[in-house]
Amino acid sequence: MTKQQTITAGVDGSPNSLDAAGWAAREALRRDLPLHVVHACDPPAEDNRLPEFDVPFHREAGALGRAVQQLTRAYPALGILDEQVTGRPTGALLAAARSSALLVLGSHGSGALSRVLVGSVALAVAARASCPVALVRAGHRPEGEHRGSAAAHHNPVVLGLDLDRPGDELLEYAFDAAASRQAPLHVVHVWTAPLVHSADALEPMPEKERLLAAELSSWRHKFPGTEVTERVVHGLAGHHLVEAASTADLLVIGRCVPTGPHLGQTAHSAIHHSRCPVVIVPHY
Repeated sequence: MTKQQTITAGVDGSPNSLDAAGWAAREALRRDLPLHVVHACDPPAEDNRLPEFDVPFHREAGALGRAVQQLTRAYPALGILDEQVTGRPTGALLAAARSSALLVLGSHGSGALSRVLVGSVALAVAARASCPVALVRAGHRPEGEHRGSAAAHHNPVVLGLDLDRPGDELLEYAFDAAASRQAPLHVVHVWTAPLVHSADALEPMPEKERLLAAELSSWRHKFPGTEVTERVVHGLAGHHLVEAASTADLLVIGRCVPTGPHLGQTAHSAIHHSRCPVVIVPHY
């Protein structure tokens, strides 16, 4: 995985995006990286230069300053870079992703602009960004984590792993996330029986467990201080991953780049139902 320069948070002025920016700040402290805070919005059209159009625009344009002020007070040791972009949020965030180790967005919220972010921007960015994207629920704060502190107790990190397309980038991110939190890593592989049954499909569990153990072997050696548990289950991947992450600090899933710029059913299920932040990692 290429080492990039910043943790980037996209803000839109909503409480949800401020919560996500706070999570991004703690992640930046944990990794000893600066925080890049980005706000993008479209200006009103030239033929709409009337007070009723300009005031909402200027109010949203002040969202960046308010976010930086709040983050500076909460995390005085953190280096913060701010950037105001005039234009479409999706394009601005995808551009910022190219120089980011992680891009953080709010995944749920209220208000017209927040609904736009969740519905069209957050999902579009998560499906196309060149770096991992974390989607954070409003109000999320792991138990035991204190304001301004990066060194706190954390619940497990859960990794959903497809053995057909495991991806080194995905595995490295999950192991690194667990190690930086001094947290255990729970690796879950979910399989579904084929439509046409075969002799191999009758008892696939032992073979899948063997393949999973083999896939994780080298990573265990690279991260000897990380406690790793592994589990193979049958059923719907989204359901089992959300269940496994019910007490987790983080859920990590992959997006296979060769399949195109879209999110699959498992990612959608995780984003909409997981109570912890979800990180979507592009990989080959």
